[in-house]
Amino acid sequence: MKVAQFDTVGKPLCIVDVDDPKPGTDGMIIKVCRCGICGSDLHITEEPETFGASKGDVLGHEFSGEVLEVGSEVEGLKAGDFVSVAPLHGCGKCDSCLRGEPAWCESMKLIGGGYAQYAAVTERQCRKLPWGINADDGALAEPFSVALHGIVQSKMKQGDRVLIVGAGAIGLAVAFWARRMGAGKVVVTSRGRYQEDRAMSLGASHFVQSDEEMPRKVAEICGGQPDIVFECVGSVGLIDHCIDLVRPRGTVLVLGLCTHTDHLDSFRAITKEVTIIMSVFFNMHEFVSAIDALDSGQYAPQNLITETVSLDAMPDAFEKLRNRTTQCKILVDPFGS
Repeated sequence: MKVAQFDTVGKPLCIVDVDDPKPGTDGMIIKVCRCGICGSDLHITEEPETFGASKGDVLGHEFSGEVLEVGSEVEGLKAGDFVSVAPLHGCGKCDSCLRGEPAWCESMKLIGGGYAQYAAVTERQCRKLPWGINADDGALAEPFSVALHGIVQSKMKQGDRVLIVGAGAIGLAVAFWARRMGAGKVVVTSRGRYQEDRAMSLGASHFVQSDEEMPRKVAEICGGQPDIVFECVGSVGLIDHCIDLVRPRGTVLVLGLCTHTDHLDSFRAITKEVTIIMSVFFNMHEFVSAIDALDSGQYAPQNLITETVSLDAMPDAFEKLRNRTTQCKILVDPFGS
């Protein structure tokens, strides 16, 4: 089969042919229909040691596909089923796994494999796509699960005034869930305006460009500082910025992935009594909810998609994402031309 492999830092992913995978007794082989390019994969190729990545690894953790072959212990899925794959590989036996929370299993591994034509996965990582949900859209389940988990962790209530810092895929997915779950205001802010229309199509009530006037404009829209600020960028100093933006006794929910040591004004945070919550991954119940939401009408998750590229074209598209672009979510079609 054809795959896109990680080589070394500073080099693009390379397209190579490798042996087809074999299923484990509790697993299956899927034909990958679509795989999303995630910002986390960009981080992995820049800091492989931090993430435990090695030369020859196949990345890609936002994928869906068709079941082709199942192992002897697989009972709930069969060849011909279409599934979304959660990249959270737990032991399957501990309390966390049995609760549907493999992300907090002591043996958890974040698996990739989606930048390929075929992938070997376990049955417990997969959820069957309901009738009417396109298998191509199933690759969106993972990022929308991450965003939903952030909303749940924030304890957002109906009517809350929400500010989302960052208009990337996760920030816009947070806007989708915040609107869907009854936020009173859903304000998205970003340095540029190129995602404004997409933000509105996914559920934002307002879009404000990030500049010196942004805090004042947000306060005018919200009738005061927002109740919850979601940090969806992952840059040094941004948590501190969000503490400044949120109301006293408000919540800052951090979804942005920052791999460098950060800093914040702890005195300001404590005098405002701000709650700071870190959020990552999701549970399998949220994963199912994200799959079900793919059948939404207004504010459809599919509005996140900006382009679909072939596997051969994927390394070039991947490299271009290292610079600020107008792209949001690029999907890879491993069998496209």
